[in-house]
Amino acid sequence: MAIKKFHNITGSTGVTVELIAPFSQTNDIKSMVIANIHATDNAIVTLFIEDSPTTGASSRFNIIFTITIPYHTSLVLSGTDIPTVPSSYGTYITVGGTDVVDVMINT
Repeated sequence: MAIKKFHNITGSTGVTVELIAPFSQTNDIKSMVIANIHATDNAIVTLFIEDSPTTGASSRFNIIFTITIPYHTSLVLSGTDIPTVPSSYGTYITVGGTDVVDVMINT
């Protein structure tokens, strides 16, 4: 399964988007840019990995948790900022209510 490397995310109350599915071709992320493209508001972002999210009995680990990204700025994660993720885990992002972010992934 190919990885979608570019995501445009418009939040609603606590929207979670799957960035990389469990058991994808690769889950080794070299870097990631999360850009807040909202004109006036900060974005609240949580980035996490999780296995078996649909079972309700999954293991979840946060990479970043409720980080505020000011409007018109970006958060860059690279190198040791991003852990090696087991293939059984997917990578997900949750954004708040009116947040508008772009996510770019380099594998």
